[in-house]
Amino acid sequence: MVNTYLIKHCALHPPTSSQIGLVVHSHCDYFAPIEFPAVVDLALRVNKLGKSSVTYEIGVFERGQSEVKAVGEFIHVFVDRESRRPGKAGMADELKTGLERLFIDKAKL
Repeated sequence: MVNTYLIKHCALHPPTSSQIGLVVHSHCDYFAPIEFPAVVDLALRVNKLGKSSVTYEIGVFERGQSEVKAVGEFIHVFVDRESRRPGKAGMADELKTGLERLFIDKAKL
């Protein structure tokens, strides 16, 4: 889901982009089961957007229901493909612009 968003909306092309995202943290909290053959819907937002890192939150819902079944979080750090180090300028502008569209300021909720 996240990679699809990055490819479609942030000009990321994993095989050739000069920057790549490394997952440095992930976790998931489960609240209720979903049983086969149920279909799930996912919701994506950005909770924190730094110079070279982004914190995503993914909500998992059973199709047709509003109760959240699970919430996952993970952090990407965008680094130079060759050196595997964050660039001085941080993430590419197109990447940051695309991620800003999903940013939710939790302080304002």
